[in-house]
Amino acid sequence: MMSMQILILLLLWASRVTETATDAWRQCTELLPLDLLSFVLERDTSRVVPGARVKQAAGARGVQFLSPDASLSFAASQLLVNCDLFPKEFSIVVTVKVNRFAPKRDEYIFSLMGPSNLETVALEEKEDEQSPRKKETKRDEKHAGIILGLKLSQNSLHFVFNGHRKAAEHWSFQGIRLTPNQWHTLVLVVGVHRRKLTVDCNPPLESVPSRAFPSDLNIQASRFHIGSRGRWKGLFSGLMRQLVLVPNSDASNQLCPSSDPRLAALSVPPLLLDLPVRRRQNERHDTSSGAAGRPSVGAERPCSELLRGQLWFNPLKKGLYVCDGSAWITVLEDHKRLDYVLEQQVLATSSETHDVEVFQIQDIGLMAAMAHRSSASGSAVYLWTNLGFRLYQNISTNGALSWKHFQIGKKAYLVVSNSGTETNKSVDKQPESDFSVIYKWSKRRKRFVRFQTLQTYCARDWEAFDINEQTYLAVANHRMGNNNHTINSVIYKWNRSTKSFEVHQTLITSGAYDWEFFKVGPYHFLVVANAFDGVTTSLDSVIYVWIDGKFQVFQTIKTFCATDWEMFQIGSRVFLVVANGHRLQGNGPSQYTINSTIYELDMSGRMFVRFQDIVTYSAVDWEFFSLGEEYFLVVANSYNGESYSLNSILYRWQGYEGFVPVHWLPTIGCSDWEFFSSNGESFLIYSSAKAPFSKVFKLKTY
Repeated sequence: MMSMQILILLLLWASRVTETATDAWRQCTELLPLDLLSFVLERDTSRVVPGARVKQAAGARGVQFLSPDASLSFAASQLLVNCDLFPKEFSIVVTVKVNRFAPKRDEYIFSLMGPSNLETVALEEKEDEQSPRKKETKRDEKHAGIILGLKLSQNSLHFVFNGHRKAAEHWSFQGIRLTPNQWHTLVLVVGVHRRKLTVDCNPPLESVPSRAFPSDLNIQASRFHIGSRGRWKGLFSGLMRQLVLVPNSDASNQLCPSSDPRLAALSVPPLLLDLPVRRRQNERHDTSSGAAGRPSVGAERPCSELLRGQLWFNPLKKGLYVCDGSAWITVLEDHKRLDYVLEQQVLATSSETHDVEVFQIQDIGLMAAMAHRSSASGSAVYLWTNLGFRLYQNISTNGALSWKHFQIGKKAYLVVSNSGTETNKSVDKQPESDFSVIYKWSKRRKRFVRFQTLQTYCARDWEAFDINEQTYLAVANHRMGNNNHTINSVIYKWNRSTKSFEVHQTLITSGAYDWEFFKVGPYHFLVVANAFDGVTTSLDSVIYVWIDGKFQVFQTIKTFCATDWEMFQIGSRVFLVVANGHRLQGNGPSQYTINSTIYELDMSGRMFVRFQDIVTYSAVDWEFFSLGEEYFLVVANSYNGESYSLNSILYRWQGYEGFVPVHWLPTIGCSDWEFFSSNGESFLIYSSAKAPFSKVFKLKTY
């Protein structure tokens, strides 16, 4: 009897241990729609990845899979960030053009494979070719590591997953009748106790499965394979235009009804969006001197020196523009109003990114410099094309935290904040100084080349500005070693004789994170974001004013781990907004949900006064922009104390009410926002300090 009681207690204890371990696993929740197809296509937008090619059919573009190449596979942890279990509820949206299926042939739209499959693929490849289908299905899907997958066969869709007791289960949807050589959009919705398939927005096939989809589907060390299951057998033979995983949502409600249900779009990769415009063989650009006198009408052509002064009328946007030699400048335009925000591009990067700087290079175009955390891969400069950003140049950096573009006359420069965090890891010994680098644009080589090296200390930011036709650079030195945060930040001045920057002034700062320069009338201001003094984040950030060739203290403002200042004007009103990161005092816990504050300049009192508080979550950046006569602020929310997957919020100016939230943008470890315009359209790009990708959003206006 006693032995039976002991056995029962052991079983109960084992059950509790299992439940505790399961509870410790992190569920994938509050995730944004995940564009799986873009993730494999957009690693370098200048070319299609190996193993695939873009093909046009039936009026739309799709991807054809030529082989199960490694570039069409990626670790699940790169998209399903900070979680171990697959979402309990989700939708899968796929747009495909299928060929005629051979009997008894299955083709995978995608699969999620466990680590065991990666070790046995080579050994099983030959055996698979000779095995009967039933034997192959049983061994492959149960024992070779498939976690879940979606596959097509003749008139059927099959959803395969690791079910209860780790046995492979199939949900089959029979008789869906996909017409060969035509596009079809399928939406599979999986809930805890339901399954639903919608084809081309027709009435759905819906049922309750005998067994629920598991809520503990472990995805640790797994990999997505797009268009296959990681081997030749099962390779998808048709074209794929869209493949999106939508956690915790029924995506059929977002797509249907649709004016074109066979091509209903939730998130189509930019590479597949637009069909190429075919020019007539005898078509030529009119670059004669007389062309500037008469506006061109219709589709936009690139603005260049040859078209300087050329007028262009865009009938769709009802706008008149003039070419200044590098970009189209608005002369007259119908007022824009923001309608909604659309995800435009997922840009896979070689590392997590702390900052992005968007700028123009004459005769080249719009570019973006990304500050990558990893020293091994360095940082990257991207060029904006009609397909989105594509890699243009790699630059060697050491724990890059920020880029700044500036010009001296007609010469263009980039300066990087190298923190040296990957080499300076000694706690007891003060590391040698870091070195930040200025790069100069070479017109001959069409590249940025190293120009000057400057001594810095864990530099967080650079600011460039001109005063009285003199060029200056300000660096935010964050700390010297691991503990000394109260150090000098430096103002450098351009020496026209030596063609180099020299120290002009030093200013004492505490964990400096950001500089912001601005002008009000004849006065020049520089404000520093002080973040940490080694004990507390409750510090005075300082606004300086330029007097007699030096910056002097104008006003101090209490901030809490200040990470960014942004100055903006609305009419004649002047504002400053600070991003407060978190509260920390001594050994107490950090508070990440705090107010960031907008201040307005009181002209009569000659000081900035509090205007509006906005709740933020470890904010690290503000970006101000305008569309027509509307004004916006977007904040980079990075962390709430539990998760880096947060909504960054877009606010609109409402006059007396101040700024009110209008759009919630899902981000992961958001570190920076930049606004830019191209071809009369407006965009936002954000960088992620916690995931190796950045995202471009298109601002749709009406």
